[in-house]
Amino acid sequence: MDFDTILLEKDKGVMTISMNRPDRLNAWTRKMGQELEQAISIGNSDPDVLAFVFTGVGRGFCAGADVKDVFEVQSEGGDTGTGDSSGNWVDLIRDSKPVVAAINGAAIGVGLTQVLPMDFIVSSTEARLSCRFVKMGLVPELASSQFLVARCGFGAASELMLSGRTITADEALRIRLVDRVLAPEDLLKEAHTVAISMGENPPAALRKVKTLITDNMVESDLGLVQSRELKALSVCYDTPEHKEAINAFLEKRRPDFKKIIDV
Repeated sequence: MDFDTILLEKDKGVMTISMNRPDRLNAWTRKMGQELEQAISIGNSDPDVLAFVFTGVGRGFCAGADVKDVFEVQSEGGDTGTGDSSGNWVDLIRDSKPVVAAINGAAIGVGLTQVLPMDFIVSSTEARLSCRFVKMGLVPELASSQFLVARCGFGAASELMLSGRTITADEALRIRLVDRVLAPEDLLKEAHTVAISMGENPPAALRKVKTLITDNMVESDLGLVQSRELKALSVCYDTPEHKEAINAFLEKRRPDFKKIIDV
């Protein structure tokens, strides 16, 4: 499938999705959002894809929403986008195969919030990050008011959202907004390595782990947390992937989960 605003590349089990509007620092448009959703769905349906890497072409990652495409139309009373055919990005990412964000440059506004539901975030030393909605008279979206608190804690998340200031990659690492910071030339290699380390595990277990993280992240009822875990565990005990892991251990070999998928 050909896309206008993104690029897809498959390599050794990893689908790399690159936002591709480098002349606009990959500013987000409604069409880009729809194409990103399509790409994730395609990868999730492809048995050869184990995980995703999500990045941007050129010197920017995603400089926020395109002012003309989004804000100008809204300010003139046009379509706000709430009635379009796009799905729920957060649910799509949380239900997906593992997704690693590789922030190669400016990640501003939706450029930042769209990666917060992803499973791991690596950043270039040259990246700059900002949740600057308040400076546009707006509030954060894509459940970022929850994900930012989960990642950074109440104080740091509040300061980021209420000040709207831009921070460096090093500060983002210090407050745990990102998980790892690397030189630009090492960014994609590391993202690929992390993606494979997650994606090579049993798919059924991966999905259940992600669901548990999503459901239990802010759950205060520890009894319910454990109940969800035990329910998922009881299902996993009967999966072919678990049986393959046990057999591989007994036979002193690496488990081959892909052969189960291919059957």
